[in-house]
Amino acid sequence: MRRWAAIVVTVLVAQVWLASGPALAVFADRPLADSAAEARAQQMMRVLRCLVCQNQPISDSNAPLARDLRILVRERIAGGDSDEQAVAFIVERYGDWVLLDPPFKAKTWALWLGPALVLVLGGTAMLAYHRRLARPGAVARPSPLSAAERDRLARLMGDLDEPPAGSA
Repeated sequence: MRRWAAIVVTVLVAQVWLASGPALAVFADRPLADSAAEARAQQMMRVLRCLVCQNQPISDSNAPLARDLRILVRERIAGGDSDEQAVAFIVERYGDWVLLDPPFKAKTWALWLGPALVLVLGGTAMLAYHRRLARPGAVARPSPLSAAERDRLARLMGDLDEPPAGSA
């Protein structure tokens, strides 16, 4: 009996130990032991964009991908990379979009000039539309009713003015 109790306790301890692995992984986003290296990592995390949240730095995001990027930044810093090398590594993997302030170069022209281009095109379209409306004869005027149409309309309107049969 004691042997079975020892086996059951051993199995339960093993299950608890194995189940705690994923729980410990939640805390993998720990700061670096060296405060100067952690300050460098924090500064880098403020210039990298969360690819899920899109306009939020990874330092402020709770998205799993942002957490992975924070861990990656800390690993690169702990591995001896300079700030530029660590950022270059992440940009090489994810592209210039990962930077909150992407550089102005041929690949990022759409990021920088796209909003201005959309604004100019929208303004031009609105201006053309309003100019077309302001032109004489641009808006079709309805033709006057013929005598037959006026008589029919009068009969219809007369039917509406009279109460329905049986309601009085």
